[in-house]
Amino acid sequence: MSTIPVGLQMFTLRDESEKDFAKTLEKVAEIGYQGVEFAGYGNLSAKELKALLDQLGLRAASSHVSIDLLENELAEVITYQQTIGNRHVVCPFLMPDRRSEEDYKQLVTSLNKIGETCHKEGLIFSYHNHDFELQRLSDGRTALQTLLEETNPEWVKAEFDIYWLTRAGEKPLEWIKRYPNRTPLVHLKDMTTDGEQFFAELGTGGVDLESVINYGEAANVEWWIVEQDQTRRTPFESIEMSMNYLKSRK
Repeated sequence: MSTIPVGLQMFTLRDESEKDFAKTLEKVAEIGYQGVEFAGYGNLSAKELKALLDQLGLRAASSHVSIDLLENELAEVITYQQTIGNRHVVCPFLMPDRRSEEDYKQLVTSLNKIGETCHKEGLIFSYHNHDFELQRLSDGRTALQTLLEETNPEWVKAEFDIYWLTRAGEKPLEWIKRYPNRTPLVHLKDMTTDGEQFFAELGTGGVDLESVINYGEAANVEWWIVEQDQTRRTPFESIEMSMNYLKSRK
């Protein structure tokens, strides 16, 4: 694992967070995660959240922020991130009504605008993929290639999700190497080897985690982010298994 810190995407613990946000963060810290990637803030103000993170010894690794908020309330988003000490802002998902070829062309302009503003404010903006961006457009490139190759590499980075790349039949390491110095955040996720291709705890499935992790420093990865969209066990058991896998590699 070298010196790259590990954060948890809080979407994994969405149900637990809804019941008790502070207690859930406390448990994340106890398990050994150094930071968290937010998908909501438990209705806390930025100052309240910063105080809670400091109390628990956690860092704000990143925040997933909807494209609607990024396009329409970016100034407020940036102020919140700066207050909680977070440098990474991520566009996490596109709704189906924004996935046409024309939509992707328009999104390039939007991502550049968001990324440029974040860059000027000292933040790093990234785009997080699923598998639908691996569909090919009329020029033969995938939507994900188009988004990355048509945007300014200084303003728009990538948060590659290696589960979704693998599920789409791609090799995650090849994508990381294809876009050097463009992957400050990487979602570490595993997948069962059966036909269901269900989300799995790290080290229990078939995703090529080793090659990605071994290349992390060369790719200038700043954070590994663990996420498990759904679990067969309790989410706390699953994130602890994944952390234990990462600790075993040190």
